[in-house]
Amino acid sequence: MTRVLLVAATTGYQIRSFGEAAAALGVRLVFASDRCDQLDDPWFDQAIPVRFHEEADAVAAVTRACAEAPPDAVIAVGDRPTVLAAHLNAAFGLPGNPPAAAAASRNKQQARAAFRHAGLPTPEFRELSVEDDPAAAATGIRYPAVVKPLALSGSRGVMRVDDAAGFVAAFERLRSLLRSPDVRIERDRAHERILVESFIPGAEYAIEGVLTAGSFQCFAIFDKPDPLDGPFFEETIYVTPSRLSEAAQRLVVDSVAAAARALGLWHGPIHAECRVNERGVFVLEVAARPIGGLCSKVLRFHCPGPAAGSTASLEEVLLRHALGEDVSAFTREGAAAGVMMLPIPKRGVYRGCEGIDGAGAVPGVDEVRITAKPGAVIVPLPEGRSYLGFVFARATEPDGVEQALRTAHGRLRFLIEKEIALI
Repeated sequence: MTRVLLVAATTGYQIRSFGEAAAALGVRLVFASDRCDQLDDPWFDQAIPVRFHEEADAVAAVTRACAEAPPDAVIAVGDRPTVLAAHLNAAFGLPGNPPAAAAASRNKQQARAAFRHAGLPTPEFRELSVEDDPAAAATGIRYPAVVKPLALSGSRGVMRVDDAAGFVAAFERLRSLLRSPDVRIERDRAHERILVESFIPGAEYAIEGVLTAGSFQCFAIFDKPDPLDGPFFEETIYVTPSRLSEAAQRLVVDSVAAAARALGLWHGPIHAECRVNERGVFVLEVAARPIGGLCSKVLRFHCPGPAAGSTASLEEVLLRHALGEDVSAFTREGAAAGVMMLPIPKRGVYRGCEGIDGAGAVPGVDEVRITAKPGAVIVPLPEGRSYLGFVFARATEPDGVEQALRTAHGRLRFLIEKEIALI
């Protein structure tokens, strides 16, 4: 049986979606994940335990485990697994990204330097140590600016600052986050550094696609209709197809392709973010992995050839691509589609959600999925790293999708209690 090695964190939403796609294609998934090697398969998936921060040991562990039946492809799910996946592709002689390119793609400072070197529109930026004195650094910054970690994802730790006092406060807040146990456990040296860059005005977009031997194929451009101007940058609504003009969309796609080349990325999934204003397209990041969480459910593709008339998920298309199949004839369905990542309004203990049936009854809404667990302490950005759930919608036009998502969200009421302080 054809085997695909999936390198993923243990908590990824997308693992089940890849499992369903693999079953439909008759492909066996083999997992490598960051779990304790002293536990006896707690998830009953026979995953190979690895440490993302110990790349050489992880490659050795996976190659030993797969010695008798090497994988036919390797796919990374999530940001941290991308570098290990690149090393594993090289170890097994499979097409993929160079490890150095994968590493640069998840380091914001290295990515900025690569974009600037390639002549792409890039904000002013400087790198600081978490040990630096923020009051001293504040005097040399042009405001407004954005303070961000080098290697956290999902806008975690990203803050806009408009003056020196705001910079000092944001720096201290980010330093505290980077020293928190759940970040330090990653043992990533990038968490010892902080990036400060000039604020880029304009509308923000997300781009999903795939690289095939250096050639970029765009699957979708997502509008982000909610303004992302700070002080934090919590993403909410994604809608596709984009309402940008055709000329602007071509410029966005060309800019993402150029940014991928600047990083040295070559083969595999791409998820990119950019801002567009009168000065051009500013690529914020090009991640060497697919869109995260449950958001991939937004994308459905028309199948070509003998399967014409049926649809495929993003995960199925990516599995086919990883196994060497030409996916250029897979095209996104014609309907407009979107997702709302339900933001966390305040910190507290999550107790439940009211209005789910009413939200699901909104015309155009496909599904309301609440992923927060009752009794869990939930934390908003910039310290938080999750959402309360997701709402999915479809319509004939993007405006209809956006309205359905906003209406559904308005019908939800989240019950969040204040934490009880322990003395």
